[in-house]
Amino acid sequence: MAATARSGGDIDPAKDERAGKVREVGSQAVWSLSSCKPGNGIGQLRDDCMDTYWQSDGQLPHLVNIQFRRKTTVRDICIYFDYKIDESYCPSRISIRAGTNFNDLQEVEVIELNEPNGWVRIPLKDIHERPIRTFMIQIAVLSNHQNGRDTHVRQIKIHSPMEAKGAALDNLGTFVTVDCQQYSCIR
Repeated sequence: MAATARSGGDIDPAKDERAGKVREVGSQAVWSLSSCKPGNGIGQLRDDCMDTYWQSDGQLPHLVNIQFRRKTTVRDICIYFDYKIDESYCPSRISIRAGTNFNDLQEVEVIELNEPNGWVRIPLKDIHERPIRTFMIQIAVLSNHQNGRDTHVRQIKIHSPMEAKGAALDNLGTFVTVDCQQYSCIR
C-alpha cells in the first residue's frame, strides 16, 4: 500500500518552525548513507542549499540512515526534490522505516512520487495517529523516474513537535519572536 505524498511550492518546512509548532531535530542525529559520489554526501544533503544534493553511487535501494542518541518524537520528514533538473535521478518510490537500530526497522510509509518539484512532506504517525517515537529512521529510495540508477535528494528536514511542559502558557498566545520564545519554557 503506497501513499502519494503532498508536494509543491506551497509547502514551507520552515513555516512551522518559525511559528513554534515544530523544531528541526536532524542536527541531533548521526547521519549515514549507503553510498555517495565524492562531494555529494551528507554535507550537501543538510546544507540548506537547494542547488546542492546527495548523489548515490551504486545499486538500488539507496539508503539514508538517521540515528538519534535518544528516543525522539518525529512528526514528519520533509524532503526537497527537483524533477525538472534531476529527471532520471529523481526518486519515484521511497520507503520510510523506523526502529531502534538496523536490525528491527519496520516500514512506516511507502510513498509514490510523480515528478516532484519542491518540498514533499511525509507525516509519520503510529497506530493511534500520534507522531512516532523512534531511535532510528531509514529513508530507502526504491526506484527512480525513467528507471534511473543513481539518486539525487536535495534536502531532508526531520521535524519534532514542540511540547509544552510545565506551566500552561496557552492563554497568553503564541510567542513568535526569538526574544519572547527564549522565555517560553523553563529548563
